[in-house]
Amino acid sequence: MEGVLQQIEAYRSEINAFPVTNAAQLEEYRIKFLGTKGVVKSLFGEMRNVPADQKKEFGLVLNDFKQFAEAKYETAKETATHSQTSAANDMDLSLPGDPVQIGSRHPITLVRNRIIDIFHRLGFAVADGPEIEDDWHNFTALNLPENHPARDMQDTFYIHQNPDWLLRTHTSNVQTREMEKGNLPIRIICPGRVYRNETISARAHCFFHQVEGLYIDTDVSFADLKQTLYFFVQEMFGKDTQVRFRPSYFPFTEPSAEMDVTCTICGGSGCSLCKHTGWVEILGCGMVHPSVLENCGIDSNQYTGFAFGMGVERITQVKYNVNDLRLYSQNDIRFLKQFSSAV
Repeated sequence: MEGVLQQIEAYRSEINAFPVTNAAQLEEYRIKFLGTKGVVKSLFGEMRNVPADQKKEFGLVLNDFKQFAEAKYETAKETATHSQTSAANDMDLSLPGDPVQIGSRHPITLVRNRIIDIFHRLGFAVADGPEIEDDWHNFTALNLPENHPARDMQDTFYIHQNPDWLLRTHTSNVQTREMEKGNLPIRIICPGRVYRNETISARAHCFFHQVEGLYIDTDVSFADLKQTLYFFVQEMFGKDTQVRFRPSYFPFTEPSAEMDVTCTICGGSGCSLCKHTGWVEILGCGMVHPSVLENCGIDSNQYTGFAFGMGVERITQVKYNVNDLRLYSQNDIRFLKQFSSAV
């Protein structure tokens, strides 16, 4: 028993010297002296080795030591809590927080989503297809057989692994694949990235984005096409925007037209964007050529349809007055942050 009493006195000295100034040290003290495997619990376990006539005296000593250790813990706990409260009160909550950069959608994404929303209200569904395409779906089925002069209108990236593979030059390949399914009527738009082997400049790029549309049913007319595009233009650019159609040529539509809108910068009076004509071309369109319908297994005597295609970069240029197509892919934060509040 004498040895245990000496050990208790040593523990008293250790408790008095134990530093407790924060929550971590307080928890360390609790585990060491008051925990289930701590000093106090261990000393009470020595009771079984004390002779019967000394148990009462030894018990009084142990209880006194336990109360001493617990009192030290409570005092240290109050001190640590007060220290934390003081530190919190010393914080200047009026200081501004660290700035957080708020991102935004890319202008191409904003305009593409706007186009999709407008045509969705007219009942057009979104269709998608592969960017690596075969010659049939990209050219031949669209009335552009091999050696057709219209192929010269589109400089193409071909895949050397297979001469029949290429990077699609338009999203018309999606229209071809949808028509081949034979699920009529068809009313779709086809947004996506396309590729052409062009010299990169302020007005051209080797890749860009298109949204093409296709509507096939019985008794579809050019008047349906015009009213559809009138609605799109007014929703995209405003009710006062004027529209004009100019005859054009596309091998996959007949008759074909290009559609212009009044310049959104000068209002039609003439500026550098519209080359002082007051008009800006935004898309090509026309009635689906009967040969295209037949190539895709659709009876051209029973069904008619119209198609249109626009470059998203051009629409964005007109809507936001962007004068250089290269800005869209340079990731210049000074350019992109201008669209953080665009709708």
